[in-house]
Amino acid sequence: MSIYYNITMDWIPTPRSAKGRLVLQAIEAFANAGFDGVNVTELTQSVGVTTGVLYHHFGSKEGLYAVVREELERRVVDRMDGAAAVLSDEPDRAVAGTALVGFDAAIQLNAHRVLAEPPRRRDHELIADYFRRLCQGRPPGLEVVLAAAWRAALQMVVDGHDPVQARSALEWIVSRKPASPP
Repeated sequence: MSIYYNITMDWIPTPRSAKGRLVLQAIEAFANAGFDGVNVTELTQSVGVTTGVLYHHFGSKEGLYAVVREELERRVVDRMDGAAAVLSDEPDRAVAGTALVGFDAAIQLNAHRVLAEPPRRRDHELIADYFRRLCQGRPPGLEVVLAAAWRAALQMVVDGHDPVQARSALEWIVSRKPASPP
């Protein structure tokens, strides 16, 4: 049972196009420095385009960041969806398993800095939407707490903590049996 839904991308990153080169470089830049650490002029110069190209295609640095974040979230959610499919017969384990697989994927893809940051636009966040669908039929608000814990574990890695320690903390949180409702 797949709970992931496909969203059609309005572009395919062609590495030779200015737009594609800009997105590919931005993925690396935002992953290494976060939103505030990326300078638009330096980013565009590293790709050999003008800042006008960035503004033409994305409207702003925030618009480019939204494309990068969605692409990284998409990659992580694809892996989470695989875990949910494997654990579909065990709903409680599926919640914990997908959170851990998503954490591992974010680290492996070097997406942890971007995905630890709060989204700049809250209207479309794939990870939070995924947790929301995964937690249907469970206590209200669980998806919010789960997404916050997941992001906090990624932030631990950004802050220099050992990824194994951060994963262990997340695993402890998501593996606990829920308390009985009052």
